Amino acid sequence: MKRTMGLCVAALGMTLAFGTGCKKGGAEGGAGGAEPSAAAKEEATNIFKSRCASCHGATGKGDGAASAGLNPKPRNFSDAAWQKGATDEHLENIIVKGGAAVGTSAAMPSNPDLEAKVEVVKALRMHIRTLAGK
Repeated sequence: MKRTMGLCVAALGMTLAFGTGCKKGGAEGGAGGAEPSAAAKEEATNIFKSRCASCHGATGKGDGAASAGLNPKPRNFSDAAWQKGATDEHLENIIVKGGAAVGTSAAMPSNPDLEAKVEVVKALRMHIRTLAGK
């Protein structure tokens, strides 16, 4: 018992000393991790305006010009209940893989060019989070 407890204390000490642990999404800037750079945030803002706003709207209410002909309608990012229930990982998966890949609308396109841009995807997810309750 004492030896097991000692190992646990040692493991905790190593975790604290080296900063590793159970961060959600890892240190590469996925869900959890460090704050995205200013460049990644700027790229994410431009991507939202050019790719997302046409359906989701500039303020994320799902009322973009292209949403008129879509069924189901695009996600309303201002819906606080949806925001609370959607995980960061889920949002990042939808951004990269599209709706069909995660069991939502196939009208939500994938963005395979963003798969290697983890920091930009994180910044996009963070932008979507800022739209809650607006």
